[in-house]
Amino acid sequence: MKLLGMLSLLTVFSALGPSMALAGPKDWKITQPVWTDFHEQQFGEFVTRIGEAVESRACDKVDTCLKSAYNPYYSTDPQGLKYYADCADLPYYLRGYFAWKNGLPFSIVSEVKAVEEPVLVNLDFFNKQNKDVRYSNKGNYVTKRYDVLVKNRVVKNTYPDAVDILNNVIPGLTFSASFRMMGADESPLMSDFYPASINRNGIRPGTVIYDPNGHVAIIYKVADDGRIYYIDAHPDNSLTMGMFSPKFVRSNPGQGAGFKNFRPLALVDAKQDMFGNGFSGGKIVPAFNYQLANLGTEQFYGTHPDPGGSWSKGKFVINNQTVSFYDYVRMSLMDGDIHINPLEDMAHIVDDICVSLKDRVAAVEAARTSGVYLKPHPERLPINIFGTEGEWENYATPSRDARLKVAFMDLLATTKSNIERYKKRDPAIRYSGGNLAADLFNVYKERALACEFTYTTTNNKVVRMHLEAARQRVFNMSFDPYHCIELRWGARLPQELAACTDDANKRLWYENEKYLRNQHERKYDVRMDYTVHELAQPIQGVGVATPPDIDIVGFLKSQM
Repeated sequence: MKLLGMLSLLTVFSALGPSMALAGPKDWKITQPVWTDFHEQQFGEFVTRIGEAVESRACDKVDTCLKSAYNPYYSTDPQGLKYYADCADLPYYLRGYFAWKNGLPFSIVSEVKAVEEPVLVNLDFFNKQNKDVRYSNKGNYVTKRYDVLVKNRVVKNTYPDAVDILNNVIPGLTFSASFRMMGADESPLMSDFYPASINRNGIRPGTVIYDPNGHVAIIYKVADDGRIYYIDAHPDNSLTMGMFSPKFVRSNPGQGAGFKNFRPLALVDAKQDMFGNGFSGGKIVPAFNYQLANLGTEQFYGTHPDPGGSWSKGKFVINNQTVSFYDYVRMSLMDGDIHINPLEDMAHIVDDICVSLKDRVAAVEAARTSGVYLKPHPERLPINIFGTEGEWENYATPSRDARLKVAFMDLLATTKSNIERYKKRDPAIRYSGGNLAADLFNVYKERALACEFTYTTTNNKVVRMHLEAARQRVFNMSFDPYHCIELRWGARLPQELAACTDDANKRLWYENEKYLRNQHERKYDVRMDYTVHELAQPIQGVGVATPPDIDIVGFLKSQM
C-alpha cells in the first residue's frame, strides 16, 4: 500500500506538469525573474575574471578562457558548447552565458533598420552604403526582439536550449549594428543598452564601449587612476585587451558611440511552479529610464552643451577647467583627488600601443598562413576599405592600423599637453623631478625598446622589431592583404624586402595606397573602389598627402 500510494503521488505530481518539470543541463530555467543591482555587480565580477585571464596571458581565446579556472561556471557546462564570439557577439555572449547560469531572463535585439535620411545624391555607392546598417549615418532603431522564455505546457515546461542559443542564436542575431543607437529613447522595442553616466557607478566592469567605426569591447577594469581597460574578441575567436583612448572615436549621438550598459530585464506575468523553483510564460520587459540611476547623455553633448545644438561643440568641464572628452572621462573616474602623473601617462600609453602591435602580429600572420598575399591583386579596392566582407574583411587591417596611428598621435598630444600644463603650474600635474622632458624621454625609450615582437617573412624567416621601429614605419605598413608580409610591416631595407615576391602591379598598388595609409580617420561614407591608377594622387575624402605628426622622440628632444 505504501508503494502504491507513493506511485499514485508521483502520478499526480507528473500530471501537474510545470511543478515537477526538472531542467536538464542544456535547459535555460528562469529562477530569478528580475535583474537586480546585485546581479549587475556579479556580472561585472564575472567579466573581470575573464579580463584578468586575458591580461595575464593565461588564455587568449574565447573558448580557452571560458574553459579555464577563471570561469567559475565551467564545471557545470554541458557538452556541445562552441564558446565562439567575435567583437559584436562578445558582450552578448558573456551576458547570455551569465544569465543562463544564474537563471535570469535574457532578451536581445534581433533586427534593426537604419534611421531614414534624405537622399541628396543618387549614386550606387550611397544606396549600397545606406543598406549596411553597421555604418548607417543617423543610427538605427529596433524592429524585432528575441526573448528567451520558458513555455508553459500542460504536461511539462518546455525550456529553451541554452547551447543552441549560445552557439547559434547570439552569433546569428548580434552584430555591431545592434549597438548603433543612443538607447535613451523609450520606444516600444527598446535598445538592449542605455547610455552610461560618466562616473564610477555608470562605467564599470560589464559596461560596453562602442566604436562607430565598427568595433565593440567590454570593460573589465576601471583603475584607481581612472584608466579603463577592456577586452575585445575577433573573428578568429581570439581575445585581446587594451586601454580606452581616442582610438574609440566620438560621433553624432544617433550612432550611439561610447559607453553603454545593458538594460536590466524583468520577467512579468509569469507562472511560478508550486515549489518556487522556476517561472514559465509571461513576457520580458526592459527597465525604463526612470529605473536607471546611471543613465546619462553627457558623453554625447558635453557637460556644457552647445547652445546652437552642435554635439561636437559641447564642452567638458571639470573643476572649472575645460578638457577633452577623453581627459574628462579619466578625471571623472579617478578614485580620490584629480591628479595626473606625466611619467605614468607615458608608460601606460606606450604599453597599450605595445599590446596593439602584438595583436597586429596575429592579424598579419593569419593573412600569411591563409596564402591570400600570393593571389593576384583585384582590379579595384572594395567599395569602402573599412566596411566590407570576404577576404578583405578577414585579412586586411585598415581599421586596426588606423587605431594604431591614432594611438601614436594620442601619445604625442598627451605628452605635449602634460608638459604645457606643467609649465603653467597646473596643480593637477604631479611631477617632482628636474627635467620633465628628459624624464619622459627616458620612460619612452625604456618602454619602447622593451616592447619587442617578431613577424614571419614570406620565406619563413623571423624578423625582430620593437615599438620605436614600428613607430618610424607605421605609415609604411600596408593594410592590403594582397601585399607580401614584408610590406605589411613597412619594410624598406633591401635585406628585409628580399623575400617579397610581389610583382610590379602589386608594388604599384603599394606605392599608390600611401595616401590611404597617411589617413588616420576611418571614413565609411566615401567611395573607395578605385583602380591603382586612379589612386595615383589623393582624392577628396580618400587619402591625404601628408601623414599626421607622431614624432614623440623629436618633440621630447626639442624640449630637453
